[in-house]
Amino acid sequence: MNDFTRLTEEDLLGLLQQDKLSAFREIYQRYWKKLYGDAYKRLKNKELCEEVVQEIFSNLWHKRHTLQINTTIGGYLHLAVLNQVVDQYRKQTIRAKHTEALKLLSTETDTGTEDTIMLRDLTHTLETEISHLPDKCRSVFELSRKEFKTNKEIAMQLGISEKTVENQITKALKRLRLGLSHHMLWVIAALLHKL
Repeated sequence: MNDFTRLTEEDLLGLLQQDKLSAFREIYQRYWKKLYGDAYKRLKNKELCEEVVQEIFSNLWHKRHTLQINTTIGGYLHLAVLNQVVDQYRKQTIRAKHTEALKLLSTETDTGTEDTIMLRDLTHTLETEISHLPDKCRSVFELSRKEFKTNKEIAMQLGISEKTVENQITKALKRLRLGLSHHMLWVIAALLHKL
């Protein structure tokens, strides 16, 4: 059958689970505009909304064999948009907190050239230590701390278990603590100096 526009959602879902790309295209054509609109109502950012909708359809394709849709495809996709929007809000909140903490640290340590140089050195050392982590460990750590992804998102993206993600983050933090231990003395001294 070539006219996928006439198929029911159940038929499309069945064909999707049989790896029929035309069924996926039809689902995409039916829902992308509505999903984008749902996302835009909440996020008000064109690029971010496009990214959210792209992620939803990418997940739909990758999970096609294991999908358990108890409602309609439209209902499933709408719920996926809401979940992605909540994740975006959470990430924005985390980013704002990190930015505020960096501003505070920058303000507190910006008392002279020496402090500025030491802060730059600390940042450089941190980046160097991260680059020396084993590949998997570094990937997990950067997805967690730089891209603010949840353990579940990282596990799905890398095809590993959430427990493995937790173990890799713990491993990274231990190695970074060791590598940065000499800088911690500077931070403590700088803080004591301000008291």
